[in-house]
Amino acid sequence: MPNKTATFARKSGVSLPSFETVLAAIGATIVIAILVTAIFAPWIAPYGENASVGGAYEPWSAQHVFGTDAIGRDILSRLIYGGRNTIGLAVAATCLAFLIGSALGTSAAVLGGWVDAVLGRFNDLMMAIPQLIFALLILTVVGSSALTLIIVIGVLESTRVFRLARSLSVSIVDQDFVEVAKLRGESLGWIVFREVVPVSFPNLLAEFGLRLGFVILFVSSLSFLGLGLQPPTADWGALVRENASLIAFGDITPLLPAGAIALMTVAINLVVDWYLAKIRRGSAL
Repeated sequence: MPNKTATFARKSGVSLPSFETVLAAIGATIVIAILVTAIFAPWIAPYGENASVGGAYEPWSAQHVFGTDAIGRDILSRLIYGGRNTIGLAVAATCLAFLIGSALGTSAAVLGGWVDAVLGRFNDLMMAIPQLIFALLILTVVGSSALTLIIVIGVLESTRVFRLARSLSVSIVDQDFVEVAKLRGESLGWIVFREVVPVSFPNLLAEFGLRLGFVILFVSSLSFLGLGLQPPTADWGALVRENASLIAFGDITPLLPAGAIALMTVAINLVVDWYLAKIRRGSAL
């Protein structure tokens, strides 16, 4: 028996959205909701980020929806502010990674020769080092300020962006419009950012979404290990660590920030998968 919804759609001329489009819409809604909550945290959170407003480990109640932590801070408020700090740091680090990686990767493809060889070998060397171990080593030595985290994570993630940017640019630099720009005597910066990057932008944008999801996990992992944002700053990874002992008593509070990390990452991936499908069909930006 034919599907009634599909039959109605054919008769009425209505085009139903594909399954991947529906998933992308759900993912985008989740991402937007989390971002809005994070941006307006001071107005949405019921209490301050570090305010002690009750006793230690108070149970879930109308006053404290998700209870309180070891020093009486409201978990819901910490969760909201933690999203603001985690996502803000991840976005900054990802932007830095793309600024470095796309500039160097595209420049390597445009210049070629020994410049391409040196940058390529150095990038391979950096990628051979386990990211988490390298970050732990650097942060143990220099400390874990927000700026340090952004720089360290941005530099480490830029190696992945470099590889993609160079791969995309190699096929672009042989195009006629790039050769014309070279004959006009345009500078390297002009050729990179005005000729090559705009063509590779759709794929770089998709990679930005994927990298952002990985960086959120990276930031949270460092915080869980105690080398991310330092107390009393709220952070999703740190919230898991601070309340991990409650699992032994059947309290699921540590799963809340862990769930927020997973939800944000999955939602981003749903949107990116939809966008990549559009790129394959040739209908992306």
